Amino acid sequence: MSARHSIRTKLVAAVMTTTLAALLVSIAIIIGYDLRSYHRTLTNDLATQAELVGHMTSAALTFDDPRLANENLALLSTRPQVRAAAIYDAKGELFASYQAAGETRAMPGVLSGAPGTDGDDLVIHQSIVENGDTLGTVYLRAENQLMERTLNYLSIAAGVTLLAMGVAYLLVRRMGRVVTEPIVAITEIARDVVATRDYSRRAPRISDDEAGELVDSFNAMLTEIEGRTRELETSSAEIAHEVQERSRAQQEVMRLNEQLEHRVDERTLQLALANAELANAIEEARSANQAKSAFLSSMSHELRTPLNAILGFAQILTSDTLPSTLEQKKEFANHILKSGRHLLTLINEILDLAKVESGTVTLSMEPVALSDTLLECRAMVAPIAAARGVRVLFPEAPGAVVLADRTRLKQVLLNLLSNAVKYNREDGAVVLTCEQVAPSRLRMAVQDTGIGLDAGQVASLFQPFNRLGQEGGNQEGTGIGLVVTKRLVELMGGEIGVTSSPGVGSVFWIELATTAPLAAPVHEGSAQELPQVDTLPREGASQLEPHVILYVEDNPANLRLIEEIVRFRSDLRLLSAPDGHVGLSLARAHRPEIILMDLNLPGLSGIEVLRQLRSDPITAAIPVIALTANAMPRDIARGQAAGFNRYLTKPIDIDKFTEAINSTLAVLHPMGAPPAGRKAE
Repeated sequence: MSARHSIRTKLVAAVMTTTLAALLVSIAIIIGYDLRSYHRTLTNDLATQAELVGHMTSAALTFDDPRLANENLALLSTRPQVRAAAIYDAKGELFASYQAAGETRAMPGVLSGAPGTDGDDLVIHQSIVENGDTLGTVYLRAENQLMERTLNYLSIAAGVTLLAMGVAYLLVRRMGRVVTEPIVAITEIARDVVATRDYSRRAPRISDDEAGELVDSFNAMLTEIEGRTRELETSSAEIAHEVQERSRAQQEVMRLNEQLEHRVDERTLQLALANAELANAIEEARSANQAKSAFLSSMSHELRTPLNAILGFAQILTSDTLPSTLEQKKEFANHILKSGRHLLTLINEILDLAKVESGTVTLSMEPVALSDTLLECRAMVAPIAAARGVRVLFPEAPGAVVLADRTRLKQVLLNLLSNAVKYNREDGAVVLTCEQVAPSRLRMAVQDTGIGLDAGQVASLFQPFNRLGQEGGNQEGTGIGLVVTKRLVELMGGEIGVTSSPGVGSVFWIELATTAPLAAPVHEGSAQELPQVDTLPREGASQLEPHVILYVEDNPANLRLIEEIVRFRSDLRLLSAPDGHVGLSLARAHRPEIILMDLNLPGLSGIEVLRQLRSDPITAAIPVIALTANAMPRDIARGQAAGFNRYLTKPIDIDKFTEAINSTLAVLHPMGAPPAGRKAE
């Protein structure tokens, strides 16, 4: 009786435990799923609300309008679960805020912490991004009812569990006897067989269900036990061998697991490195975007400044309501010319920086006599310094020879000297010194008497768009001259540095490698006089038919400029064509002595026109001079390779233009004779 009671108790315990486990798992899954859905829905709702507020407030941040931002935040009063909200600007400072009724916690003045939970509240941060720029951050704090919902669910789950367990207990107690009686009978027979070793005993079949089948199986088992015993002895050796095989297989599995763990560690490390590189790339892209914004802002100001003078004085000159005297017109024209040259200088600085940064700049390293370069620099800097009353002191002509690119070396020295004059005080001084600091190194230093720079300004000196620390000053320039100077010096194998004392002045120095002195040139025989090319019409030129020049140009303003220049030359006659097709027709009909060619022409490019001119025997020998705004080195090289006799770039330098015309005519008529078919009037 006690045995029957024992198995029944176990059956009840097993069923009750299983039922309880199933109930707990089911309830936990349901509660967890609901709470997770609630939290996700609340988070998504707040994120959507924050994004909407961000879009509505972007204009307020752009135009610095806290009132509009506060009005937008006040709309959250319709969302009672939102307890507080705020808008922070790009610096993380509080811009606008909102608090629900009854909310006592103050908003922080500076955005801190991370989104998540704040006590019983849920906190959301949403960045405000407009056109790729981060304008600020939306802060939302909402009431999180997760704990309250959890307690309600637990109360319901406890009631359901108690009710289900009670019903299950009653059912198991009533049905347990039907299941346990056949099992108890088999247990008693099995105990006797074990005690007496009498395998002839058989258990009685009480029922025809699974318990009856169990009795039949038990009896059959008794029949086979003896045979199985003998078979077990035989298979013991096989089992031992199998155990050994399994042991070896287990060791192999362990070895493979170790290799797998090692590979996982390697892949994890590689992934970490890749993530770090990705983070660096993202940071570099962000920095590049900020640099681009700074570049556009600086260029907009620097380019508009000279354009303002050019357009302003040009409007005065062309206005009928603003009459001006001849002297005023000359003064206005000088202002336009000065601003135009300054604008060209800015563009050249930008192009130099672009070439240096892209690695396309090419240097011609050769021995350069320092004395000649210093004389050229002195001649160019002296007028600028005299205009400001600054004394410029150069060393006695040194005999040193440095290994450098002649043109770039002069550019570096001129930039340092012009900066020393520009940022100097009135009636100050600039001193250039040369010192041999090593057997094969020469240092050239430019010292000024300006206001000097502090340590922070010196640290950021060679960064683009930094005007020698003169923030808020009235000096012109892009602030990229020193960047180009530093890169050029480094490309020439040199070094550049600066020392400065506030209130005393600054010293900029460069070091270059020296080389053996240049050998004196050897002149054989008497020097031959080179043919002189006049820049003015030759005497008696009016007695000859004028030289015909064809200008192919689609821009009316550029065409008018050349017409005005040629108008002062009685020995020249200008024909014009608005596109390449008309230019080809005029060239074949009039056979001009020189053709001026723009490259960017409608329909037919200047290079294609040149190709057709060269392929036609009638026009093949006519010199063609390119006159274009394509001033990049690759454009010039492409034009020269195409076969242009000369390559002039816009804006036009009238002296260079005149020299190109005169030198080309001198080649065509070396003895000053009139062209074939011409006669004196």
